[in-house]
Amino acid sequence: MNRREALKSVAFLMGSAISATTMGVLFESFTLPDKEKNRVSFSATDEEILAEFADIIIPTTASSAGAKAAGLGSFIPMIIRDCYPAQMQEIFASGMKEMQAKCTTDFNKNFLTMSVGERQQLMTSLRDEALATNKAPSFFLIARDLTLLGYYSSEIGCTQAREYLPVPGSYDGSADYKPGQKAWATN
Repeated sequence: MNRREALKSVAFLMGSAISATTMGVLFESFTLPDKEKNRVSFSATDEEILAEFADIIIPTTASSAGAKAAGLGSFIPMIIRDCYPAQMQEIFASGMKEMQAKCTTDFNKNFLTMSVGERQQLMTSLRDEALATNKAPSFFLIARDLTLLGYYSSEIGCTQAREYLPVPGSYDGSADYKPGQKAWATN
């Protein structure tokens, strides 16, 4: 099973928790041409910001590690570069820059130096703006969707955040899947 098929399965199971924009990208039956891939680049700092952003959405709890520990800081940029059309890559990158400008304007800090409370306040503001303007796609909605998809398809999300029964064996997020083979299921 390839990554796109696995993500489509997770997206289907999550239903309305994922925006129509993300569902559209994941359910497209095409492979991006090389000229569409990697239109934007992400620095190590960008990945750190995305990891912290995702960790506000899914923080570490007593029972499971959060989004940052699940590697969402590198997962989100990878999916943006490899799966999203060039126009949406640009929207995401532009929205991320706008978020960082909002941090400076509203808090006189950059995202990484903000407290958890300030980050939560920023995220509430970004969510409210995205919903009020009905602007799809938006940086916030794409980042939120990819946080949910990435986390719940990661080893941590599958084995710690959910009830996990290792049938038919241990967790292998990269197990070979043959076309036509039935997926594993547990009770």
